[in-house]
Amino acid sequence: MAEQTKSKVMTTDQGRPVGDNQNSLTVGPRGPIVFDDFLLFEKMAHFNRERIPERVVHAKGSGAYGTLTITNPAMKKYTTAKVFEPGKKTPLFIRFSTVGGEKGSADSERDPRGFAIKFYTEQGNWDMVGNNTPVFFIRDPLKFGDFIHTQKRDPETNLKSPTMMWDFWSLSPESLHQVTILFSDRGTPDGYRHMDGFSSHTFSLINDKKELFYVKYHFKTKQGIKNFTRQEADHMKSVDMDHSQTDLFRAIEKGDYPKWSVNVQIMPEAEAATYHINPFDLTKVWPHGDYPLIEIGEMELNRNPVNYFAEVEQAAFEPRNVAPGMGFSPDRMLQGRLISYPDAHRYRLGVNYDQLPVNAPKCPFATYHRDGTMAFTDNGGNSPNYEPNSFGGPTQDSRYKERPTTYASAEVARYDHRELDGDYYTQPGNLFRLMTREAQERLCGNIAAGLGQVEQRIQDLQINHFYKCDPKYGEGVAKAIGRKIEDIVKKEELVTA
Repeated sequence: MAEQTKSKVMTTDQGRPVGDNQNSLTVGPRGPIVFDDFLLFEKMAHFNRERIPERVVHAKGSGAYGTLTITNPAMKKYTTAKVFEPGKKTPLFIRFSTVGGEKGSADSERDPRGFAIKFYTEQGNWDMVGNNTPVFFIRDPLKFGDFIHTQKRDPETNLKSPTMMWDFWSLSPESLHQVTILFSDRGTPDGYRHMDGFSSHTFSLINDKKELFYVKYHFKTKQGIKNFTRQEADHMKSVDMDHSQTDLFRAIEKGDYPKWSVNVQIMPEAEAATYHINPFDLTKVWPHGDYPLIEIGEMELNRNPVNYFAEVEQAAFEPRNVAPGMGFSPDRMLQGRLISYPDAHRYRLGVNYDQLPVNAPKCPFATYHRDGTMAFTDNGGNSPNYEPNSFGGPTQDSRYKERPTTYASAEVARYDHRELDGDYYTQPGNLFRLMTREAQERLCGNIAAGLGQVEQRIQDLQINHFYKCDPKYGEGVAKAIGRKIEDIVKKEELVTA
């Protein structure tokens, strides 16, 4: 077989030179991604097909059934979605997971945790596909495959590589906020019951006046936050590789049902355009002082799956699943996931993955989709498989037309997100300063455990980023790896600090 010709210039699989591999094609700096972006779709489609049969990410997971109960009528002001009517009880299925590890890895690893919920609403399934962190490492889906590769295995050694991780992070300073969370105590939660969950992405709500509001969802654990130290998490790997699974299953089995309060942050559409932070940037949070949490209800988990494979392994979540009265936003990462997630499910489970009981809606539904691998329902029987038809098949209903969205006239281009917003340091610096001195020391020690193994040029670049967040942050990491901050940070910056 002929060897791949080496090129210093990155190209597509067909050899077309790539001019920008950092930014998706968008309508203006804050606008949505466009279908012209063949590079983004090629990268996502290839990435989704790299491994079989386990999930490419979130392979190690646990699931449970439960109920969402709405207690606050406040949402009526923002949305027509019936799931938010006061007193409404909606059945749900949740899957918790680690992100980077294989299916056989320990679920106490230092890693973000997936927090994906499928609400079986009377208006169709609503999937809230989030994490236990309010932000993420990147802000453009074009970089998702690159980032996840650094969390997997080195192509030469087949070992996890601190060099791969820290090389990518040091060259992607927008990752600082999530890196600070990951290496803090929150990076090793003591089981799934003792952590919060977040939509992370910005979604939208539409009320009966056709007014649009942007929204972020927060799930606050009522069991109290509990985290492992690095040493405790490492020890747990030798005690129980499935600690989080064990803890969740046994708690529900004995009737100790875990609960979370459900909260939202709401931003009126008009405020998004002028807000000092890009509200669609997944590496940033909305400060609670500007947009306080509104508690709207409670989530309870009260039933374990009967068969893990059928109900947890085959569960498929996708953020495109929203009910009437809900919508999306120009969040670039969200827009990438709207296409990438269902594509991954079709590859992993087959085109009819949404017919599986755990994924199928509980309300009446009608579609013209037919055939394909594993079409195990009646496949539409003898009804027509095309529309329009004159044989009484289901028809559209204009009441459910999407609300028009207006974007300012803008050029479609690959806008450099780092040039447009280079403030990578304020929010992670604020987070560092919120920590106790002991928590700061643990954070620096956790970072040093991996960063201390990589070459000095990568250490220098990363520690300079930490220093810009807060001088004590950079100094703490430098000290933890046995180096002097004066040998890493430029003298003029030391004097300024």
